[in-house]
Amino acid sequence: MTVHDHALATPAPQRSDAVLPRHIGVIMDGNGRWARARGKPRTEGHRAGVERLQELVRMTGERGIPYLTAFSFSSENWRRPQEEISFLFNLMRRFVASDLERLVKNRVKVTVLGERDGLEPAICRLIDEVEERTKDGDRLRLNLAFNYGSQLELVRAAREIAEAAVAGRLAPADITVHTLSDHLYTAGMPDPDLIVRTAGEKRLSNFLLWQAAYAEFVFVDETWPEFDETVFERVLAEYGRRQRRFGGLGPEE
Repeated sequence: MTVHDHALATPAPQRSDAVLPRHIGVIMDGNGRWARARGKPRTEGHRAGVERLQELVRMTGERGIPYLTAFSFSSENWRRPQEEISFLFNLMRRFVASDLERLVKNRVKVTVLGERDGLEPAICRLIDEVEERTKDGDRLRLNLAFNYGSQLELVRAAREIAEAAVAGRLAPADITVHTLSDHLYTAGMPDPDLIVRTAGEKRLSNFLLWQAAYAEFVFVDETWPEFDETVFERVLAEYGRRQRRFGGLGPEE
């Protein structure tokens, strides 16, 4: 895992020949801090954060980046106050209701990564609806990590592999890196090339632990509601300057 833990400072225009990531993962952090700094309730920060995600979907699609994975609600977020959780769920419903037709029109395929067990039936129906309505999208794959935790994802994958081995469908000696990857929520997708975290924090917080093995990391000081096109261009320019080795040597080493 290659980690560059400095925040970006100097804006840089994106060159027309810039190397773009194929898959971006985003940890959307700082909604509450953004709201508190403006004397607003935390819920207003979440509302602004959803609007920023809508903008990121647009910006990603316009640049031809085919995969975007956004960490929207972790399996640890259940520890938050019930009032805030209820607001987040209602916000998700409104996001789907207001954006579903636009997602279909713009050929965005939505996949929700995370555990379904224990979710309210209404939430599961909503997830099923958005995945079904957008299943033919071929321009952008938008993964929403919802009720998601990477450690639980790995345990789930290990359990499935163990069950296959016990049943005689898989020999333990045949288990490879690809075997485990094929049992993750992201099976069939490329691993993220770039993971971005906002609000100055420098940790993964249980997000795509396996898939991020060779991702480039970019951390920005701006909170998620401040992640506008200027910041996005800065992030892409920084990614374009990175030399990705995947365990090998660079040209000058």
